[in-house]
Amino acid sequence: MTITEQTITLNGLRFYSYHGAEPQEAVVGAWYTVDLIMKVQVTKAIENDTLADTVNYALVTEIVKKEMAVRSKLLEHVAGRILSSLFENFGAIQSATVTVSKENPPVPATCRKASFTLTAKL
Repeated sequence: MTITEQTITLNGLRFYSYHGAEPQEAVVGAWYTVDLIMKVQVTKAIENDTLADTVNYALVTEIVKKEMAVRSKLLEHVAGRILSSLFENFGAIQSATVTVSKENPPVPATCRKASFTLTAKL
């Protein structure tokens, strides 16, 4: 077998946070979802079935939760902090894409969510 790509995906991580450019958003908050696609190098874990040789989903979720708790005005800023923290904590991540979505954003129309997607590599 020739391995061509290794990807870990976490979809629909949901948090209540207080991001937004408007002052009332810091008070009332909103629901957000975070989706992650991480290109990784975890060949050892494929071979030996050891958690220490991969990217631990629970630890990734804790990092995302921590960054979502820090208020930002912009989804762009939140996404950048999430990827920076993931790269700092997991050497196995080669590149990653994060999408941060705000449910029911305060816009003058019906809108299920507003999203920002960022892709980066080391």
